[in-house]
Amino acid sequence: MSKRITGKLGLLLYKRNMPVATGQIRDASERGLFIATSYTDVQLNQTLELEFRFPDKYENSFLKLRGLVVRKSDQGLGVDFKGVENDGVTISALLSWLQNHHHNVSYFPPIRRASF
Repeated sequence: MSKRITGKLGLLLYKRNMPVATGQIRDASERGLFIATSYTDVQLNQTLELEFRFPDKYENSFLKLRGLVVRKSDQGLGVDFKGVENDGVTISALLSWLQNHHHNVSYFPPIRRASF
């Protein structure tokens, strides 16, 4: 079992290469992560792409990971890295960043829902 590291980092969720929602990583391990989001248009075992960047880095490069949705709740989505191809260096960098930054960081503002 992998150790889960708590933290907060904003991200974008993609389905089929299209951005569909914002979220915030709340905890992560080598095997997966939990994303706090109100996005619900996703099925279990569906692949999502995740895009994020570390705000304390000077370059504006975005990192991407892929994961399978293994849990859905009112609070968000559980995503597993097993079964999809990912760069282990990116996962390690994410875990290291979360371990060293315990404050709320979000570069993707929440999507505002239009009221009709």
